[in-house]
Amino acid sequence: MNRKANFNKYMREIPASIPQVVAAAKSGDQDAGDKLCAHLGWVAFSCPQAITQVYDEVMSNWLGSAINPHKIGDTEKNLSTLPQAPISDSFLQAFWSLVDDANKGEGYDATSITVRSAQLAGLTDHSFEQLAEDAAAIHQGCSEPATRQTPQLYSISMLAGNPEGSLVNDLYKMWVDNNFDPEVLDRGAVGLAHLKPNNRYLNTRILQMHDVWHLVAGYQTTALHEIAISSFQLAQFGHNYSATFLAGILMITRTHNPEGFPFIMQTLAEAWAHTVAKPHQ
Repeated sequence: MNRKANFNKYMREIPASIPQVVAAAKSGDQDAGDKLCAHLGWVAFSCPQAITQVYDEVMSNWLGSAINPHKIGDTEKNLSTLPQAPISDSFLQAFWSLVDDANKGEGYDATSITVRSAQLAGLTDHSFEQLAEDAAAIHQGCSEPATRQTPQLYSISMLAGNPEGSLVNDLYKMWVDNNFDPEVLDRGAVGLAHLKPNNRYLNTRILQMHDVWHLVAGYQTTALHEIAISSFQLAQFGHNYSATFLAGILMITRTHNPEGFPFIMQTLAEAWAHTVAKPHQ
């Protein structure tokens, strides 16, 4: 069985023996590294309710210290009770197209990968949309997102004229100096209006807060920090856009720059731990 076939097989399996998989991946085992990527692909495209639990265990084991010790348990047994959507051959072909295209030259940056990753959501099984909606509703810290009014589009002019040194002025200068879009991506182009209420609200807020988090959490606008902030905001919301982006980034790295995989995983693990609150002693 070739490497892609192995990965495809793992992508359809409930993650098991995560500590052993992480340890083997850290030691340079190629199959374990691919399996680890597949586990994070499984939560992104099949079982969104498992995002927090699987990421907690993967990142805790990567860092060698429990991030959320009260959540780590019999992962395989717990995950088997969660609803999951089947992953089709056609979806996996599209996923591998995303990965393979990353080696075709310039113009394939974090933004383009984000857009391609978001488009993959439209190729998931028809049951996945509701699973993602249910996951958004129960994520810790997301209080009844379906009842929130979807925020209006931000504009740069709304932030002009605020005091020097204020967060609003820093955000304004960040947008103007770098010619950034205030919401990172065009919400119409990525189809936010067509999402169910929970995900429509949360994903809109994520686009609006992305650059704010850059400033308050200390993330720069480099490619590496864009990857890191995706892990940071995934821990904040448990939403699928960051999960799909990271699944693509990890497999792109495994395929085209495997020596960089441990560095990317360390970056993601530290960013995940940056967000997650420690339990009270």
